[in-house]
Amino acid sequence: MILCAALVVTASQQAKPTIEKLSWIAGCWEGKMGAGVTQEQWMRPEGNSMLGMSRTIMNGKTPFFEFLQIKTDGEDLVYIARPQGGEATTFKLIRWNDTEVAFENPQHDFPQRITYRLQPDKSLVARIEGKQNGKDRAVDFPMKRVKCD
Repeated sequence: MILCAALVVTASQQAKPTIEKLSWIAGCWEGKMGAGVTQEQWMRPEGNSMLGMSRTIMNGKTPFFEFLQIKTDGEDLVYIARPQGGEATTFKLIRWNDTEVAFENPQHDFPQRITYRLQPDKSLVARIEGKQNGKDRAVDFPMKRVKCD
């Protein structure tokens, strides 16, 4: 029984990802949605963090941008978003594997969850979801890898 308990503890410790396990997000991504274009860029994992930024361009203007960070916080990984350069909101890692990572903050207005999923064709889908005005809402941002300028 002690051996089984030790194996469970060891397996749970191994199950926690390191920031390096998210290196598949690093790089430049772009996706078209209606009349807009979303661009997202992530630096490779280093120093226990990844830094990113995102912007949406519509009609030659930038109506939305945000600064992003994924970092090690104690034994956890967290996702920090600063939309429009404002106050930071932190989302805690809730699940991950080699091609998907999800973060959650149930107290946030919208979104409460942020997910990144690498597709079989190596494209990326970022998804924000949660409750908004009492209703379930989700928005997908499909993106393809592009050259970083």
